[in-house]
Amino acid sequence: MNEIVSTDPYPPTVLVVTPMPVFPVSAGNRVRLNATCEALHRGGFAVDLAYIQHEDQIYRRFGQHPPTDISAIVSKFQRTFLIPVEKLISLKTWCGGFPIDSWCPDEAISFVSWYFATYPETCAIIVNYVFLSRCLEFVPAGVQRIIDTHDRFSDRHLQYLPFRSEPNFFYTDKVSETTGLARADTVLAIQLQEADYFKTLVAADVRLLPPILTQPFFLKSPRWIKSLGFIGHGNDPNLFSISKFAHAWSDSWKEEFPTLFIAGEICNSLENFSLRGVRLVGYVDRVETFYEQMDIIVAPMLMGSGLKMKVAEALSMGMPVIGTRIAFEGFATRTHFHQLTGVEDCVSTLLSIYNNAESLDELTRECADLLNRYNTHSLECEAAWLATIPRRSGARPAPRISNEKTENEAIVCGSVLLTCETSLRSLTTNDPEIGILVATEKPPLHTLHDRGFTPERKRWFARLLRKNESSEDQPTTRKFLGDAGLTLSPEWVRKRVLSRTSRECIAGYFSEMPANWSSEAKLIGSNCNFTEAVAMVPSFLIKSPSPAAVFVFDALGDVHEMQLSKISPLSRPLKLRFEETGSLTPVPSAVTLLPIIDSHHATVNELPLKQILILTDDLVGRLIFLL
Repeated sequence: MNEIVSTDPYPPTVLVVTPMPVFPVSAGNRVRLNATCEALHRGGFAVDLAYIQHEDQIYRRFGQHPPTDISAIVSKFQRTFLIPVEKLISLKTWCGGFPIDSWCPDEAISFVSWYFATYPETCAIIVNYVFLSRCLEFVPAGVQRIIDTHDRFSDRHLQYLPFRSEPNFFYTDKVSETTGLARADTVLAIQLQEADYFKTLVAADVRLLPPILTQPFFLKSPRWIKSLGFIGHGNDPNLFSISKFAHAWSDSWKEEFPTLFIAGEICNSLENFSLRGVRLVGYVDRVETFYEQMDIIVAPMLMGSGLKMKVAEALSMGMPVIGTRIAFEGFATRTHFHQLTGVEDCVSTLLSIYNNAESLDELTRECADLLNRYNTHSLECEAAWLATIPRRSGARPAPRISNEKTENEAIVCGSVLLTCETSLRSLTTNDPEIGILVATEKPPLHTLHDRGFTPERKRWFARLLRKNESSEDQPTTRKFLGDAGLTLSPEWVRKRVLSRTSRECIAGYFSEMPANWSSEAKLIGSNCNFTEAVAMVPSFLIKSPSPAAVFVFDALGDVHEMQLSKISPLSRPLKLRFEETGSLTPVPSAVTLLPIIDSHHATVNELPLKQILILTDDLVGRLIFLL
């Protein structure tokens, strides 16, 4: 499809609002997002991208640095906006489904209102996933409202019943999904079965928009399968499917059989996964490198909706693919190689063809034909959809944001040098000059309106002073100032790369940062062996104890890192104030802390205690002692 060249002074603009970043393209939903934006570019539209930081929060809640490349995103789009999310996103519900708007934060609504007041020329808005549909209610008349569904979400949890589990992602009921879809003028479906389903729910214009699969390589038929590949994101459908397949493959495996190589973020969820004939590759920076080393790709999917982007990606990379009927939903398959019934069928079929050149040729031809048919149809669907979007001149593009880093502040904390860098860099977690990433600024909403939701962020790195450096040559220590929150790196709670002394110094510097939750506290007892207090504590710390880092501050400002021994709920209520920024449930509790015994061992001073910081993944808690 030839790219349309606009004759407007400035190309017509479409705003794309998304809960996941585009780059790196390491998961199926990112592949879909990138494909939709590419379609808009081919149609002659400029794209403004607004990333609501859902995924960043979720990664940090599992103790991982978010794989988000802001620099690459800024280079791709006309304008890029970054929207932090203050409230904790709930990943579980026991009510049969999430309310339709429970994953659409107020920050997203505030942004959409600000954006259209600032850029009224924009001709259309696309929100990714139906759970962001509330944004469309704040769009001016005359702007086309579009939902890119990605998946069907009503009754999604029913797929999990055979696995005795519940989704860790959004799902809802049919009434709620209908409510969300009805807010759009156009609903985009990724595959035909889901398009037909959405048409039964709403009167909106439902369009089929399967992604176009660029094919940089021709499919080559292997003579013999030695390496069998699977690459995927760590979501539940991938985890359940490849785990069951890998065990079945290992049970049948012999030395002469192919080795199964598993790659991608899913490997983080498969720790201690040791099976014969199975190898974990881990996260790969270039998926092309992984595919080049494989002879064939297997897609043994047992659940899931939408279009399986792992299948689309493998085909576009020139790989023959074999898999289940679920894996190939939406591809209009014609061969039994793409209609297998489960993992046992996948295993037996692979063992029957791994050394059969004739069967492998047949599989490769079927994959090539499938890809050609699919792309021809996708091009037709894309052209039909693009023709429905109104065109009018957009606003003058803003100047490109420089990717140069600016180190605008350096603070000494004891033997530690803290450096604040303002830049677009978001993937760097260990810089040879300024140390490891310890925190990223989370600016308050009112300042974002003034800044225009800029994607630049202040990021704090820490390293020890070098031998040739003197603390006297550096700025003096001062407390953290301002009303910006901080998103702390996994180093605090899980990795603990820095020494305890360094962590205590930095915790002292950040001691006044805004907390996600706080409670008044009363000291019960404190000596060299323990510290115990009563306070209101979020229920998640009791129901499913999370890794935590704890710092105690005395009246002189000295800081002591301690270990959280236990949190015990109390049967009697406490008349102590509790404040929080999300939807946390406070529970009256006794909090017991023990000293950390190491070479830096020091007891808590026999002075009045001022506060305790309790750091968990992506949350800062504070206990404030009553005088």
